[in-house]
Amino acid sequence: MSRIGKIPVKVPKGVKVAFQDEVMTVEGPKGKLTQAYHPVITFEGREDEIVVGRVNEEKQTRAFHGLYRNLLNNMVVGVSRGFTRTLIITGVGYRAEVRDKVLSMSLGYSTDIFVGIPDGLSVAVEPGGKVVVSGVDKQQVGEFAAQVRKLRLPEPYKGKGIRYEDEHIRRKVGKSGVK
Repeated sequence: MSRIGKIPVKVPKGVKVAFQDEVMTVEGPKGKLTQAYHPVITFEGREDEIVVGRVNEEKQTRAFHGLYRNLLNNMVVGVSRGFTRTLIITGVGYRAEVRDKVLSMSLGYSTDIFVGIPDGLSVAVEPGGKVVVSGVDKQQVGEFAAQVRKLRLPEPYKGKGIRYEDEHIRRKVGKSGVK
């Protein structure tokens, strides 16, 4: 049995989960998410939890078991609490600001960089160079944060660039430190 797949998904109050035509729909206070699923996976609803099962014991079916359980759990968490990813911009003169649905950043290049914010996401710039990306879809939040980080990767000598809040950059000693 899949270790991840056998854990029941807790459904908080105010969240509705529906399965029909091989599409799972989760609706909650923060929004609505849908995801198609493979027919070899079964969903059984109990009082305040959903148990994910499978039809057979093939290798691909066992892989789908854990996958769809986690996708369903991420959807439930997204529509009830939401997801956030925090980026930290470090460097002299590096800054960011949000205007309308555009994130504009000055990252040491000759021109500013403008990034459109997708629908379903919200971006807030806090003092200290923090950029907080939040939304209901975990995959969309993580993908947008990764694209913003890729604009100026953190470098190991001075630590300048864009990094995740929980990321640690291994610093290197420059040429003058080796004698």
